Amino acid sequence: MVPTSLRTAARPAGATLLLPLLLSLGACASHGATNGAAPGFEVEGHAVRYAANGAELTGYLASPIGAEGDRPGILVVHEWWGHDEYARRRARELAQLGYVAFALDMYGTGKSATHPKDATAFMEEVMGNADTMEARFRAALTALHAAPGVDVERTGAIGYCMGGGIVLRMARATDTLDFAASFHGSLGAALGAGDAGGVKRVFIAHGADDPFVSMETLHDLTTELRAMPGIESVTVGIYPGAVHGFTNPEATQRGEEFGLPLRYDAAADAESWATLTAELRASFE
Repeated sequence: MVPTSLRTAARPAGATLLLPLLLSLGACASHGATNGAAPGFEVEGHAVRYAANGAELTGYLASPIGAEGDRPGILVVHEWWGHDEYARRRARELAQLGYVAFALDMYGTGKSATHPKDATAFMEEVMGNADTMEARFRAALTALHAAPGVDVERTGAIGYCMGGGIVLRMARATDTLDFAASFHGSLGAALGAGDAGGVKRVFIAHGADDPFVSMETLHDLTTELRAMPGIESVTVGIYPGAVHGFTNPEATQRGEEFGLPLRYDAAADAESWATLTAELRASFE
């Protein structure tokens, strides 16, 4: 499978600040290399407690053992299920590549879901309030930048499903991120946002058959992103046959259990991760 990719330079354009709300969203969802990657750094990881506007949050910091010098820091934003082992695994995979990765918590300590009803309630609490969403994202940025071995001048973020929408929105709202990536993201959450002009590179991995996010929405968002001031590259990977949640090995089981159109796609997972690693190298090395 070869994704359809598009890389373009930006064209200057103005932007209107809107408050996009997530109107609909389908669910998405150790050491050792995954996705066929060669083993890299050994990794150490631990939980980190932090707070945002009085809410206690618990994230997970993964760091490469023996990496020389300060390393780029990467935030990982979870699916609508909440902070879980999948997000922590992705943080460890990034640390294997030599980055310091922080899997943040958008819901609060101990708040993760195993049923779509709970996931929807948690999600709406965050996505229905832009101030809450931004405060929790920025608190995670602060926690990442405070971690040992992080180069605060080199920062990226990746997100899955709900998290993909959050990352792309915050890439527009803050000048702190140099790189942003979304995997089967809720792209509508980033439409119409103001542009702070900080992000340089963006990667969007999208399932061609995703029933929750239309190709029209993808087109509209990429058009806006390419017009952002300072943008150098927008890369879009469209994976034929892939649906929502295609990077998460638990997606198929959850889709069958709850009657949701979710399915893991190993080829799309591997190819989108390979593109991510290439984009990270282009951004930070």
